[in-house]
Amino acid sequence: MQSLFHFSFNVPDLDLARSFYSDVLGCKEGRSAKTWIDFDFFDHQISLHLGTPFKTQPTGLVGDTLVPMPHFGIITLVPEWQKLATRLESKGVDFLIKPHLRFEGQPGEQWTMFFLDPFGNPIEVKGFESFDKIY
Repeated sequence: MQSLFHFSFNVPDLDLARSFYSDVLGCKEGRSAKTWIDFDFFDHQISLHLGTPFKTQPTGLVGDTLVPMPHFGIITLVPEWQKLATRLESKGVDFLIKPHLRFEGQPGEQWTMFFLDPFGNPIEVKGFESFDKIY
């Protein structure tokens, strides 16, 4: 089955959302209305609606690190991950968890980084050597 992932969530300011998701992340804006915006989030659809963002807490224990839950993100191959990490650093993104390699030499070895959008919504970007190594 071919499919795309869709995720809708709340933000309190659509103009600031446009700036972050377009200018910082490089996502292409899609359809919009007075109360929502769609973005092409790395070939998946996110819909940002006016409202109160979901509450998050650092309760997800991954290795020895607590990560914010819930969160969303993407998985790329390492070269694309490195390009995105460089882009985010150049845009002055304040990382919640700085870009680094985790599970080195183990099954599931991956590059990861966590950051927040301007509204506190946590985003993770993972980089794998091969998509065959994700699961």
